[in-house]
Amino acid sequence: THRRSAAGGVKPFLSAPMARYLLPSTTTAASSFPRNARASPAPILAPRALASRSKHARAIMAVASDQPAAPSKYPKMAAPTTGPVPADELLGVIQAAAKAGAEVVMEAVNKPRNIQYKGVADLVTDTDKLSESVILEVVTKNFKDHLILGEEGGLIGDSLSEYLWCIDPLDGTTNFAHGYPSFSVSIGVLFRGKPAAATVVEFCGGPMCWNTRTISASSGKRCLL
Repeated sequence: THRRSAAGGVKPFLSAPMARYLLPSTTTAASSFPRNARASPAPILAPRALASRSKHARAIMAVASDQPAAPSKYPKMAAPTTGPVPADELLGVIQAAAKAGAEVVMEAVNKPRNIQYKGVADLVTDTDKLSESVILEVVTKNFKDHLILGEEGGLIGDSLSEYLWCIDPLDGTTNFAHGYPSFSVSIGVLFRGKPAAATVVEFCGGPMCWNTRTISASSGKRCLL
């Protein structure tokens, strides 16, 4: 509705119920709408105030650094050591075995695949088998008494060994078979049932321009690239 002013003009007029919904009172309007950051810029602090804040923050950090770290709710899964075999020696053999398998994969990556199916969607190529065979050759040459679990060949070696090698000669066979850059050669070693060392040779790039990067880790050492 409209209302005529004394000057003869027409002003819009809202009834009380309608005004209550469309025009909130000044006491509630500010709380009803979010504050506009542009309309209320943050105050600019003087240099003394900034220095005081910085000093206060450093004091808090100093106190926090003296506090003992909170215990993690996730227990450590890695073995405390690599056992009788030194970490450097164990990791060296793992890396040599993984790189030997990766060379087989690299040689075949741009060639046609002979694909077989172990299940409805679980395929295996000749490259899987050949990669595993060269990996096993490196491992058994260095550690004849270790137990080895290969994806293609199953368990071989001493079942009483404290070491268990877990080998995936071509991790991501489906991606490899279709030329998708997300597959690797993965080898891990358990000592007394806990992870002791591992190496992954990852393939990246794409058809006709493949490359690899190696990632390794062992107990007591940081991850190595």
